[in-house]
Amino acid sequence: MRKLGVETAVGLFLVVGILCLGYLSIRLGKLELVGGDDVPVTAEFSTVAGLKQGANVEIAGVEVGKVDAIDIRDYKAVVRMRVRRGLRLQEDTIASVRTRGLIGDKYINLSPGASDQLIPPGGKIRETESAVDLEGLIGQFIHGSTK
Repeated sequence: MRKLGVETAVGLFLVVGILCLGYLSIRLGKLELVGGDDVPVTAEFSTVAGLKQGANVEIAGVEVGKVDAIDIRDYKAVVRMRVRRGLRLQEDTIASVRTRGLIGDKYINLSPGASDQLIPPGGKIRETESAVDLEGLIGQFIHGSTK
């Protein structure tokens, strides 16, 4: 009888431990099981070289969302982002692809505009700046074709 109590305690300990590991995995991985508190916004770029799904979307260095998907349409890169609900993006907001550091990760930087009109949820950011092609610039400099 005493052996059954020890086995039950060990079993409960293992179940609680597995549940705790699952909870930590979801929290640390920032995985959302139920719909998150964000809204979709899209932007078209001529190039998004190096930008990956899951990259940060920032305003003034503060993370306000994530890149949800990157697709191609009419030879342009279409980036779908999810930004915080309640974030008021003006119609003339500028989305630019930036690099963190010299050879760091790419992210989207949003520069708010001054328009009275707001981008609706699911709307499109019209003003974009593509990523700087650092390799191309270095190649031009080395081969002396800069102007």
